[in-house]
Formats: sequence, C-alpha cells, structure tokens
Amino acid sequence: MNEFKLIERYFNWACYHSVSLGVGDDCAIIDATPNTQIVTSVDTLIEGVHFPKNTSAADIAYKALAVNLSDLAAMGATPKYFTLALTLPELNEAWLSEFSDALKQLAAEYQLDLIGGDTTKGALSITINIIGEVETGKALLRSGAEVDDLIYVSNTLGDAAYAWQQIEQGGTPSDFCLERFNRPTARVGLAQALVGMANACIDLSDGLEQDLSHILKHSKVGATINIDAIPLSDPVSVYINTTQDWCIALAGGDDYELCFTVPKTYVEALKTIEKNLGIALTKIGVITKDLGLDIKGLNKTCASYQHF
Repeated sequence: MNEFKLIERYFNWACYHSVSLGVGDDCAIIDATPNTQIVTSVDTLIEGVHFPKNTSAADIAYKALAVNLSDLAAMGATPKYFTLALTLPELNEAWLSEFSDALKQLAAEYQLDLIGGDTTKGALSITINIIGEVETGKALLRSGAEVDDLIYVSNTLGDAAYAWQQIEQGGTPSDFCLERFNRPTARVGLAQALVGMANACIDLSDGLEQDLSHILKHSKVGATINIDAIPLSDPVSVYINTTQDWCIALAGGDDYELCFTVPKTYVEALKTIEKNLGIALTKIGVITKDLGLDIKGLNKTCASYQHF
C-alpha cells in the first residue's frame, strides 16, 4: 500500500461543512462563514514524550485530536476542520484501522472535518492543525483579566499527571486517572457558554501554575489562589494527603480543563452553567493589582512542564 491508498482507505471521509476541496489535492479549500474570525492551533504528540510506547492506537488518536479541540475551546470557538500529519515507523494496517476509527468517532462528536494532511515514515508522531470559527470580536483571550475578577477552574486537576507519574514509576494508575490521561475532555461547550461572561480563559495543558501565569502576564495583573480550593478527584486527594505533593495538581499538566476569570456579578450564572452542562466549576482565587501569582498554603516551589 502506498501513501495515497493509505490516505484514501483510512483518512478520506464525508464532510459536515462547506468544503469546496478536501482530501486529495495540494491544498484544501474551505468556505468562510460571514461575520466570523478564523481560529487555528497546532499540536504534536510524540511517542515516549506525550504517551507511553504501549498506548493503544485508539487512545493516541483520541488524545491527539482532543488536545487540539481543547485549544479551540479556550477561545470559545466552534471546531470546523483539521489536518493530520502522521509519521509511522511502519505500515501496520491493524493499527491504522484502530487509529482511524477512533479519530473519526471523536471528529463526528464535534462535526469536525478532516480536510488534508501528510504521511511520512519515521518515529511515531502525530501533528494536528485544527481550524475553527468564532463570532467576530467574541474570542476568549488570555489578555482580558481584570482586578477583582474571580478565578475558576473546571472539573478536577492532577488526574492525568498522577497517572503519568505512576506509569513512569512502574505502577498501575486507576482506570479513572488513566482515562483522564489518555482521553481528556475538551470543554468546548463550557467555553462557548462563557463567551460574553469570562474576561480571560486558557486551557490547562502545562499545569495550573504556569498556564494561569500566562493570563496574568498577558493581562498585566496578579492573582492570589488558595491551595485548599483546588478541586481534586479521590485518587489525587488520597495521594496528596499522603505525600503533601501539591505539585501534581498545580504543575503536573495534561489536565485540559479550563481556567478562566469572571466578574463577581456572574457567580449565579456560573451555577446555571454547572447544572446545565454537568461540569463542576470551582472558585480558586481572585485577580489582584499586585503582579505575580501568590499561592496561599504552598510551602515549596513546583516545576511546571517545559517543552525544552
């Protein structure tokens, strides 16, 4: 099987949106929606760095697309299209079939069109470029946080990092934490509900401490958060109570939850969003005029994930 037959068999699907030209030519041609802005992001996942060598093809596909969806979610955008660059050490049709099925299934959940890409031979890696749309001037940014805004995070933090730590140490993560690591949930619906309400937003890929600091830097403000307010799942709570290692939740990364700031006037509205979407939203602190991030209750320094 050559590259073109591989693409035709595993990565050529019908489109949900208006695509003048999709898979099969030098470039895709898509039709822009009036009164919207294009939002785009790209992420690469590499074997041994972002997922263990024994990870299933289905889990690799799911995570590769989910982390890109999370980037769009952080902007309050609607996912529309994506391209895939797939590097494979060998042509394994069973692996490709599993990967393709999982990718197609998650794409279908968001009516997301695969419109092109590339395949090469080499060490296993997956790069996805995702494209979405947001109403003009309505995108959620990192730069809008204001003094006295409340800081919220969605769901629980530290689950994926705890799973990865256990894997690296030769242990066996709980099914819950492993699922959170392999199959993060992109908070697309939550972010869209926050449009017009949140002043700033970011997805937590590299850890709360580092990612919240991006909001502070871009907004030219500071923040105070309370360590005891950080929402934890039962497995992570037990681990932290035993070890006092809060860094797993503060700086572990791979959460792909949202961290956002809102004026106090929206507290009741957030409760309605929680109920409607079934997602826990937890207030962890407040934006301040004093620059920097003050973490109350933390008596050590945490090292957030660094790409280099």
